[in-house]
Amino acid sequence: MKKTLFMIIISTFISANDQIPGPPQSHPILLKNGVIHTISNGVIQGSILFDNGKITHVGEFIAPQVGTEVIDLEGKHVYPGFIAAVSGIGLVEINAVDVTNDHSERGNFNPNVRANVAYNPDSEIIPTTRSNGVLVANVVPASGLVSGQSSIMMMDGWTWENATLSHPSGLHINWPQMGTRARGRFGRSVPIKNQIERRNKSLKALDDIMKESRAYARLRQTKSRSAENYHNEDLRLESMIPYVQGKLPIYVHANEVRQIEAAVHWSKRQDVNIIIVGGKDAWRTTNLLRKNKVPVIYESVTALPNRRYEDYDQAYKGPALLHEAGVQFCIATAGSAGAAYQLRNLPNQAAMAAAYGLPKNEALRSITLSAAEILGIDKQVGSLESGKDATLFISNGDALEIRTNVLQAYIQGRKVDMGDRHKMLFHKYQEKYRQLDILK
Repeated sequence: MKKTLFMIIISTFISANDQIPGPPQSHPILLKNGVIHTISNGVIQGSILFDNGKITHVGEFIAPQVGTEVIDLEGKHVYPGFIAAVSGIGLVEINAVDVTNDHSERGNFNPNVRANVAYNPDSEIIPTTRSNGVLVANVVPASGLVSGQSSIMMMDGWTWENATLSHPSGLHINWPQMGTRARGRFGRSVPIKNQIERRNKSLKALDDIMKESRAYARLRQTKSRSAENYHNEDLRLESMIPYVQGKLPIYVHANEVRQIEAAVHWSKRQDVNIIIVGGKDAWRTTNLLRKNKVPVIYESVTALPNRRYEDYDQAYKGPALLHEAGVQFCIATAGSAGAAYQLRNLPNQAAMAAAYGLPKNEALRSITLSAAEILGIDKQVGSLESGKDATLFISNGDALEIRTNVLQAYIQGRKVDMGDRHKMLFHKYQEKYRQLDILK
């Protein structure tokens, strides 16, 4: 069994090649003698068994059945796969090259846009992301007032269809700026009157969209959905029905305190369920968020402060303040669409929050089970429990420690190819300096 673990570790650090998605799990796998971070039930010194893509047992001692592949971890750690609550991975390859970006549609109102159909399972960013333990991501469209519906994707699969874990996960609204500025982008002067008019126009548009969508939903209840009536359907309003009926959440991208307050009051008036995305000023509105049970996907722990008078570490300690106030939250990386490459830094964002006051166990939970609960997928992923997906990874140390390496990952029991471009380049130039007698 030691030989098996040795081969896993060695294969992790060989040169990367074209990624081949893992085949379905064909036999039971037992990981024994490990440190099992269940998230939901603490840490267990023991074993975890999974079969047919599902976890079957977690405990101190598990007797393997005939045909089980047994891997002796020799004290290595096992974690549930990290979850990116919002990301543009699979929609963005190179920010500066337009033809590699498929995260936005033209127009201000696109609720019918589906993120998963644009997802590129061959993205070079995916392997580097899962090499840091991020195995599930809520992939989000961007642009416009109503940008579309996000999809929860697994970081392995031949096509977008078999990489989709769940769709839709919610509708995304980019909340308009509530304040005014004397200077706009690049220092250009923007008339305050124009800013106010633009804001009011956007807010009215949101109310009109909800009113029209509710009317359409009532109409659809009285009409047959048969083929002869299909030409009467409006795909955009059709997509709004589960949201105006409160069956699915609306993700409101808002950072500034007035945006957050306005969004929460709007959700109460419209009787819809919202999740705040961004939430940089959420620490200022904790009473409102807690009272109305509004979760926060906190982006950008390592951001600069919003205001000159704020503490330099205000963003760093934001998660700790939300935790102390009893607000439901999880941590995400910066820029849900435009910075997909930053997704690999998700565990580092959680670690920074832990360094600035968030309890260590809560920091780990914020990118696993807490994220799963907010996204509504906690019955499948987010913790290591019997009956949940075997979406997990093995590491050689604390997963929030930057020096730790992820040795092997499994997604729904499928063994994942751990090669990536970063490792390939590392070995390429390591060999270069060996041949030049610079590196011994």
